[in-house]
Amino acid sequence: MTPVQKRPQVSRQIISLIKSHILVVLILVLWQLCVSLEVIPDYLLPSPLQIVEAFIEDFPLLMEHAKYTLATAFIGTAIGLIISFVLSILMDLSKTMKELIYPVILLNQTIPTIAIAPLLIIWLGYGITPKVVLVVLAVFFPITIALVDGYQSVSREHLNLFKSMKASRYQLYRHLKIPSAMGSFFTGLKVALSYALISAVIAEWLGGYHGLGVYMTRVRKSYDLDSMFAVIFLISFLTILLIGLVKWLERRVLRHNYL
Repeated sequence: MTPVQKRPQVSRQIISLIKSHILVVLILVLWQLCVSLEVIPDYLLPSPLQIVEAFIEDFPLLMEHAKYTLATAFIGTAIGLIISFVLSILMDLSKTMKELIYPVILLNQTIPTIAIAPLLIIWLGYGITPKVVLVVLAVFFPITIALVDGYQSVSREHLNLFKSMKASRYQLYRHLKIPSAMGSFFTGLKVALSYALISAVIAEWLGGYHGLGVYMTRVRKSYDLDSMFAVIFLISFLTILLIGLVKWLERRVLRHNYL
């Protein structure tokens, strides 16, 4: 593509970026004006500028706590991925296994995270273990269901073709079902990653020594709303960043879908 051809494409991307964020910018401007004009007192709702100042001031401490929260989220997601692949294949291989497993994972999804977290703290202590377990419980459901739906979306013609070629079950999953399920998998992974960070923070609220949830508890007790909002925005930013990373990986793995 020549430089002349690239310019319109870059311009369209910039316009699209502005359109997608203009509402957020307007909300922030309105928020700043309401606090600056004392429509809302800043001791109840700090302004965006105050939040930015608090973020800059506490940046080293926030990064230190974020390190532990991200580690918990990544470890829990990795374990959840392994469990999801195993369960999804078992459910796809056997209708009986699906009837046995599906109600259990559905029941797990109906239990509020805030309700199970204290029990995990009591059973497993204040270390990283209960937090990782909570993340695993939160992430494996959307990934498992996405994979099962992806396996079942394979056309009957493709299945019959592989069977006619005497493909083994391993070859069937390796070359047909798992590649076909990748689109659904990445959709489930994006949902799971948003759950992962939230679950890690909730577990840290209830007990621990490090992490953004612990930091939030400390600043809440001191009524430091500037720092409280700073960590909330940091968690939102990290979640968006992780989802963006998954989207980038999805484009790399499924590049034929974006041609």
